[in-house]
Amino acid sequence: MRPFSLLAPVLAVLPLPALADVNIYSHRQPELVQPLLDAFTAKTGIKVNVAYIAQGMVERLQAEGRRSPADLVMTVDIARLTQVVDGGVTQPVADPALDEAIPPAFRDPDHQWFGLTSRARIIYASKERVAEGEITTYEDLADPKWKGRICTRPFTSDYNVALTAAYMIHHGEAATRDWLTGLKANLALKPSGNDSSQVKSIWAGQCDISLGNTYYMGQMLANAESAEWAKSVSIRFPVFEGGGTHMNISGVAMTRSAPNKDDARALMEFLVSDEAQHIYAETNHEFPVKEGVAPSELVKSWGSFTPDGLDLVEIAKMRPAALKLIEAVNFDG
Repeated sequence: MRPFSLLAPVLAVLPLPALADVNIYSHRQPELVQPLLDAFTAKTGIKVNVAYIAQGMVERLQAEGRRSPADLVMTVDIARLTQVVDGGVTQPVADPALDEAIPPAFRDPDHQWFGLTSRARIIYASKERVAEGEITTYEDLADPKWKGRICTRPFTSDYNVALTAAYMIHHGEAATRDWLTGLKANLALKPSGNDSSQVKSIWAGQCDISLGNTYYMGQMLANAESAEWAKSVSIRFPVFEGGGTHMNISGVAMTRSAPNKDDARALMEFLVSDEAQHIYAETNHEFPVKEGVAPSELVKSWGSFTPDGLDLVEIAKMRPAALKLIEAVNFDG
């Protein structure tokens, strides 16, 4: 581990987390990954510390430079993974175990980042007010028949920006502008909150459908209050016309400084092991990226679908244009 004295110049600028054998800066809430880290520590004796950093992760790592205590970053959304790479704060990890466990679609070709789980961007629909088969595509969301019936979190959020970027790749800028305009016209409420709060709005009768990530259903069912909301909706797997269901990932990358490189690599390998992928599936209700590891029984109960075939890296590249278009139509205004 890097000697504490070398961290002193950074401490004067930014508060740092307590140090462990492996230190992680995470966009994910620590409780979501703690079961995995506990299992890793029990197996190896290597202690892991997680600092939750909601925003400004790249800027923090750049400011800390080579004195940063962070070994790994864990993020949600492909855009955030590519942002840390583009910020010059990661290093490639050429590791046969990672390449073998993770399909090419879920890892960077230059070995800068690695997907750990995947999730689908789906539609939550009222069981009472939306018939089976009534909405089957993302394009349907702009149909005037849904006027006053749709809820969503802000479209400037990472998950909706990624969905919009994918839409642009499928259909082009002009059609995406029309889609955003039509979808905005169908909103029942001003965009706010997260995916779970949209389901609460459906339960309360304020709207009939919403966009969301699959794993929110599992999170809601685990809580007595939100379970009632969750039971009022069903999951629908929409597709792009000519494509499949939009996918995104959570992932990990090694920092450029990585003072505990060997232990950090060991943790990365563990996170794509059968054991860790099973923990992800059971506790976070996400889809394992490793082939041969099955989703949880709960996730299986939501049904099967065809993932969209777009390259995640291409979606990330389209993100700035998608965000610009979302802001141009003043979607969240």
